[in-house]
Amino acid sequence: MPQSAVDSPDLRLTLRVRAMRREARDVLSLELDDPAGGLLPPWEPGAHIDLRFANGVERQYSLCSDPADRTAWRVAILAESPSRGGSRYVHQTLRVGDLVTVSAPINHFALTPAAEYVFVAGGIGITPILPMLAEATRRGIPWRLAYLGSLAERMAFLDLPQLAGGDTLLVRGDLDTRLDLTAWIGSPTEQTGVYACGPERMLDALEQLSLDWPRGALHVERFQAKTFGESQGADTFEVVASRSDLVVSVDRGCSILEMLENAGIGVPSSCLEGVCGTCETAVIDGAPEHRDSILTPDERESNETMMICVSRSLGDRLVLDI
Repeated sequence: MPQSAVDSPDLRLTLRVRAMRREARDVLSLELDDPAGGLLPPWEPGAHIDLRFANGVERQYSLCSDPADRTAWRVAILAESPSRGGSRYVHQTLRVGDLVTVSAPINHFALTPAAEYVFVAGGIGITPILPMLAEATRRGIPWRLAYLGSLAERMAFLDLPQLAGGDTLLVRGDLDTRLDLTAWIGSPTEQTGVYACGPERMLDALEQLSLDWPRGALHVERFQAKTFGESQGADTFEVVASRSDLVVSVDRGCSILEMLENAGIGVPSSCLEGVCGTCETAVIDGAPEHRDSILTPDERESNETMMICVSRSLGDRLVLDI
């Protein structure tokens, strides 16, 4: 049996575009495999990968294939307008047989145990939800899905079997009335897991609804960073890099990541917007001002980690395990 294509999550893979398929209007899926025929690293539903293309652009995409199939990974990419360079390159330049640099899977949207699941997907947000549906079915856990789209022809993967059952509600903006999320979701219990991915307005509405739900019931993944107001933290603060034995000063308008890199401390990073989790760093001491779009309320309160590309300090000093 072929061996895994990578032994460490810190390594980068060079994978081949095995196939490309148009899944909906402006949505292309890519199947990526190891050119040498090796098995790809294992992953669980909710994971994403970083893709670096030949034009130097790096973007994050959710894995939407079957985790049991380690011969290839599938991602789906929406042609954004305007594009920052990633989707335009995929749709206009990338071709079958081309090579791309890919990270090992990263998962900040893991499917945690529950007695029942409620899934809400908006547009291309269906991608991380698909493996979750398969996993819930495999475990024998009841689930419901609301899949929302502006136009029927823009909704990818409608031909997949897991979207054809009675547990799936398709809401197409050109054919159906707007879904009342409050009525459809109902009242989640402590045994309910609500998972959502899609446009900012939909996720913001769900976060507002979840204020009356049991704590931790809602799990969201954002493709775009949340909108925050002006920082309420310190204008200038010190960051102690404990393992590197260095101290850097961070002024307003600069990021912790930027100042650490200027001091010669290399930190893995990717999106620089607080949505991918690559720069997550352990906090030893101090009070972070969390400005990321990943951590749950409980994780923010614990202050165990922070995303140093966007988050700051509430006080004048932070000690990080770096």
